[in-house]
Amino acid sequence: MEQEPLFLKPVFKERIWGGTKLQELFGYDIPSEQTGECWGISAHQNGPNEILNGPLQGKTLDEVWQSHRELFDGEEGEVFPLLVKILDAKQDLSVQVHPDDAYAQDVEKESYGKTECWYVLDCEAGAEIIFGHHAQTQAELESMVEDGQWSDLLRRVQVKPGDFFYVPSGTIHAIGAGVQILETQQSSDITYRVYDYYRKGADGSKRELHLEKSLDVTQVPHVDPELQRTTTRAVDLKQETLIEEDNFSVYHWHINGTSASLRNPSYLLMSVVAGSGQVKTKEGSTSFQKGDHFILPATITSFHLKGNAELLVSHSN
Repeated sequence: MEQEPLFLKPVFKERIWGGTKLQELFGYDIPSEQTGECWGISAHQNGPNEILNGPLQGKTLDEVWQSHRELFDGEEGEVFPLLVKILDAKQDLSVQVHPDDAYAQDVEKESYGKTECWYVLDCEAGAEIIFGHHAQTQAELESMVEDGQWSDLLRRVQVKPGDFFYVPSGTIHAIGAGVQILETQQSSDITYRVYDYYRKGADGSKRELHLEKSLDVTQVPHVDPELQRTTTRAVDLKQETLIEEDNFSVYHWHINGTSASLRNPSYLLMSVVAGSGQVKTKEGSTSFQKGDHFILPATITSFHLKGNAELLVSHSN
């Protein structure tokens, strides 16, 4: 039985829109000056994390999911359900949309579609995201896409640090230049590009769009999800509930001191976005710092946090 957190080695993805903020903000050893993504908690085949500590050291998270299901409260499913990333958008990301589970299974033969959510860690003044569109009917959406009426179609929203966005499958979206986010999502890498500013890829040709599939899965009209962010305070711990929905729940924790005993509802995914501290269990304590990603397995039923730190915490539902 594992009685310590499972710390994970990040996987980095170079993107044409990426930059160097992952190194500047978190001290990561990034592969290039166009590093767009840190996959912090992932069992996805395109970037599974390696366990860094304990008896499972050297194994990948997908291997552990398959062979040690007791660490995940016996949860069923062939695929580890969630993926946690930090993204650095030096330039605008492509405008995109993701399918739901049914479409992904039917068309792409993948286990999950992609519902996600974003916590804005940092951004430049005046930075924006694209979140939704202005078309009122499917016919209007198709016409505006065909005619390239992007400025009229796309809905832009200004952001600031601490903002949170829930992005269900079917939502047209894009992270804008100068924004860094932590993304919690279903474990899926299916992306349909709607528009990419006529950019060219490394081979010199325009990057591929997926307009037919995009139009198939886009929600029309766009409706902003109703969010109810709630805050609770206990001994030296402030917990803000960001979202609780069918696929995942996500919380922002701020620890300043030593918490009371905390119950582990199943297994928790934890990303340290500021400060440092310790996880204390009946077997001892383990230190963490900004930029760390770890899983608190189900075999740890209760724990304390100590330190001065902020964490984004999630679990599957």
